[in-house]
Amino acid sequence: MNERGPQVLVDQPTMVERVESGALPDWAVRHFETFREALLGERNETPFPCFFGAQSVRDGDPLYTVVPSTTDKDALFGLRDALVEYLDVYRDHSDAASLVAFFRPPEREFSESDYHETLWHVLQFLHVYDPEPWPEGIPTDPDDSRWEFCFGGEPMFPTCRAPFYDDRKSRYSPVGLEITFQPRTLFEGITHDTDAGREAREVIQGRLESYDGVCPHADLGDWGVEGDREWPQYMFSADPEQAPDECPIEITREHPKVPAVAGGD
Repeated sequence: MNERGPQVLVDQPTMVERVESGALPDWAVRHFETFREALLGERNETPFPCFFGAQSVRDGDPLYTVVPSTTDKDALFGLRDALVEYLDVYRDHSDAASLVAFFRPPEREFSESDYHETLWHVLQFLHVYDPEPWPEGIPTDPDDSRWEFCFGGEPMFPTCRAPFYDDRKSRYSPVGLEITFQPRTLFEGITHDTDAGREAREVIQGRLESYDGVCPHADLGDWGVEGDREWPQYMFSADPEQAPDECPIEITREHPKVPAVAGGD
C-alpha cells in the first residue's frame, strides 16, 4: 500500500499528499476533491445522507485507487489487483475502511445508459478474473434477495456516483464514474434486522429526501428482504428507460474462469 505508481492502493493521508504535490492527473484530483466536498459538505442545509460514509472520510478511513480507463484490460487488471490488496489490509486499517475507485472520465459525453453499461462491464471483468471462487453461501441469481456482488470470497456492496444525476445529488459526481466498494462486514451490527440498523435507515432516508430534494429512490432496499434487490441499488436509475431491466452480469461458480489471471493474458 502507498507505493509509487500510476495505479496503486493508497490511504487517505497519502491521497491528500499526492493531490497537493501534483503527483496525480488533473481528473483524479478533481475526483478526490469533489468526493470529499460532497461527503463533508451540506446541501439544502442537510449533511451528506450516509453519516457513516461522511464520518469515515472525516476520520481518514477510506482507501483509494485511480483507474485510467474503464475499458483497457491492463487498467482493469490494475483495479482487480488493488481490490485484492484492499481485501488483504482493510480489516487492519480501520473498521470503516471502504475502497473508493476513481475512473478517468470518458473522452466523449456519456449517457446514463453508457454509465450503466460501464459499471456492469467493470463488475463482470472483476468476476471473470476473480482470484477466489464465488462464495457458497451467496446465490448466483441476481434476482434472489440474498444475491450480492462478491469478489475475493467477500460479499460486498459497490455503490456508484456518476455525472447523470441531475436531481439525486447524493449520487452525483461531476467528473466521471466512482465506485465505492464496501464489504458486507462493514455493515455488521447496522443491518435492517437490528435496532441500530433500523434507526440508521430512518435517519439516512430522512436526510436523503432533504439533501436530494426528491423522495428516496424506489429501488432503495435492504439485503435479504423479500422483494428487495441489491443490483439496482449499485447505480440508481434516473431515467428508467436507460437503466437495465435485468441484471446484466453473468455469475457462475466455475473457477477459475480463465486459464491465466495475470495482467493482459
